[in-house]
Amino acid sequence: MRSSWAPRSCRVEVAFSALKYLLLAGVIGYLAIAVLVWLGQERLIFYPQPATQRPAAPRGWRLENVSFTAADGIQLVGVLALPPIERPPLVIYFGGNAEEVTSFAPLVAELYGERAVLLVNYRGYGESGGKPGETALVADGAALFDWAVRRGDFDASRIALHGRSLGAGVAVQVAAMRPAKCVILTSPFDSAVEIAKATYPWLPVSLLIRHPFDSMARAPGIRAPALFLMGSADTLIPMSHSERLAAAWGGAAERVSFEGFGHNDIDLNPRYAATLRSFLDRHL
Repeated sequence: MRSSWAPRSCRVEVAFSALKYLLLAGVIGYLAIAVLVWLGQERLIFYPQPATQRPAAPRGWRLENVSFTAADGIQLVGVLALPPIERPPLVIYFGGNAEEVTSFAPLVAELYGERAVLLVNYRGYGESGGKPGETALVADGAALFDWAVRRGDFDASRIALHGRSLGAGVAVQVAAMRPAKCVILTSPFDSAVEIAKATYPWLPVSLLIRHPFDSMARAPGIRAPALFLMGSADTLIPMSHSERLAAAWGGAAERVSFEGFGHNDIDLNPRYAATLRSFLDRHL
């Protein structure tokens, strides 16, 4: 009587074929995810926000509309908040990846004291044209610094840079290129690659990231004093990434952490604004 079971060799061959196809499907799926990350990473890094209503200036201040033409012809739009003093020092603010920065104009007196504040939106944000990307954002930041110096109504020897989250990556590179008097970094990171590695350890992010924002490579050469503001409960950019950048900073580096505060609410801590003003009072 013939057995109803297939020969052992036949069963092994079927199992091997199934495993082979399963592995192939896994490889194809992995490569597909990698390709999607490569093609769509701008949507993972940048979150352009629409224009908001024209903000109000702090009492006694005035707002000046700014329309700046970048080297490649792209129009960048924002506001300049001016305090009621002559030739004030200036703070240039670089926002996070989901900020429409002109909306912060009403808060500048509380945050920075009597210092002019330049709030110009990244490409693709607010009313600014173009699309965001690391190279363009850094070039725009340096050009805005030069524009401010050329105006002549600021104290060009007292220009500070303040970058938050993604904007910290922009501010560090601008500080490496231009003579900023001091730098403020809120929730900064060592590099976008290191953040991505921690988030996607199973992907070859070093090969995929086109916008690495490698602050660690530039920090040792920057001599301007810096203030590092970190939230102990920050899960998007854990403090360890900020601490590594502070340890590599070429100038004096002050570290202030806010216990229990995270990435998006760090500025709600009552000490946040006072810490900013105190640092600027000493260095600007």
